[in-house]
Amino acid sequence: MTAAPKYVERIARLPSVLEHLAAYPEGMPLRELAIEFDVGPEQLREDLLAYYTADVGPELLMGLTRPGVLEFLGPDGEDEDPQAADFVRVVDPRNADELGVEYVDASELALIYTAALSLLEVQPDDEDVAAAVDALAATMFGDEPGPTPANAAQWLPALEAITKGQRARRRVDIVYSRAWHAGVAHRVIEPYRLVKSRRGWEVDAGPLDHDGTPRTFLLSNVREATLRDEQFEHPHGLSALLEDQRRTHKVTVSLPQTARWAAAMYAEHVDVVDDGELTVVLDLELLPPLRERLGLLLLAAGTSARVLEPESLRGCGAYVARTLLEHHRGSPSDG
Repeated sequence: MTAAPKYVERIARLPSVLEHLAAYPEGMPLRELAIEFDVGPEQLREDLLAYYTADVGPELLMGLTRPGVLEFLGPDGEDEDPQAADFVRVVDPRNADELGVEYVDASELALIYTAALSLLEVQPDDEDVAAAVDALAATMFGDEPGPTPANAAQWLPALEAITKGQRARRRVDIVYSRAWHAGVAHRVIEPYRLVKSRRGWEVDAGPLDHDGTPRTFLLSNVREATLRDEQFEHPHGLSALLEDQRRTHKVTVSLPQTARWAAAMYAEHVDVVDDGELTVVLDLELLPPLRERLGLLLLAAGTSARVLEPESLRGCGAYVARTLLEHHRGSPSDG
């Protein structure tokens, strides 16, 4: 009998890990938990994060939610960065069978499958991960073929070059279709961190702007990417800079019911404030740049969409529309 792929074994271990954690309501040190299951603490951390942070797409459309049942804590019991936390705790324990691959519900299985596909995109030659994707696809689709693992990253050719640049601290030449302004730009970036969001892969990169902040690029907008021989150094305080880069801001909007998809597309998190027959009021958590991101959301949602709070952002839809119009008219301000 052929041995199960290593990544399948790692996924299959999680129900037992979580069942064990459920017996410790105050949580337990990650290192002790790893010893219980004869695995390295960093590998166990990686498995837990891959499962619980996988993004499956717009929840409002698909009815899928990210299971927030784990907390990563510091020695003082306060929340800590999952990449550095020493303690882990189950917040909302469920039956262990529910977390197994064979008995998992559709949304949970989609999360595992998405985590495996994300790993395969950055490690396309890893046969163990490819076999795990096959096994998960068989569970989800039966005899129907799923995505071909060998071709998983072909739709995103920039990913390989940028991943290598991030790991080796080498600069990367990119040709980029700008997200917030019309046009195409050529840039040399210093890839600091790759993030998988509902929009796909994103890279937080330098060199830092004049205000000392990194920029975020959507890899789906990268037309070409070429790895350079030049090395780069991480700027001082990079962890804090990247944390600020991903800090969201709350904006309250009123949208037609038919445009709820726009909120799911552009916001990191959506809370319903008032669910009417024709319109819905939503609290959105948005990443910067706020004016440009919110402006595109409003344009996508239609003329009846409006910002309720904060007042300072109520004109962002008109601003983005005017910017796009000037560009396509060939205005000198297009630069």
